[in-house]
Amino acid sequence: MQTIWLGGAEWLAVLRIGLGLWWLESWRHKDRRGWFERGTGIAWAADIAGKHRWGVVRTGFRRVVEPRPKLIAYVVVYAELALGIGLVTGFLTPIALVAGLLLNLLYLVLMIHDWAEQGQNAMMALISLVALFAMAWQTWSLDAALGLFL
Repeated sequence: MQTIWLGGAEWLAVLRIGLGLWWLESWRHKDRRGWFERGTGIAWAADIAGKHRWGVVRTGFRRVVEPRPKLIAYVVVYAELALGIGLVTGFLTPIALVAGLLLNLLYLVLMIHDWAEQGQNAMMALISLVALFAMAWQTWSLDAALGLFL
């Protein structure tokens, strides 16, 4: 593989770290007080799910999220933080990549009719796939330093 400036493994690490920074930004800009105290994030998602044209989305949201909105709010917000930290530091990277891919796919399905969000979720999912199958934790990562997932 020919590359400019960095080697292929280093460019994959840049891609992984960039994805991690994207997750950290998703976490940073959230109104956590609104999510945790007023339930704004889950209320917004409930509104979208309630109008969704796919019955499986409406039913799944009612069964999984509605009975435990506060717990799900914490899970979503802190999952984004954990994904960001894991990807930036390269710690438990394959697990973070799979979890991030699943979270992006959930966001993508929930907001299938919101074109403003689709690009972000599709690109983050694509980066997760590329980083996962290219094993982007081989360079500049705690996983490599600890000899994990080699």
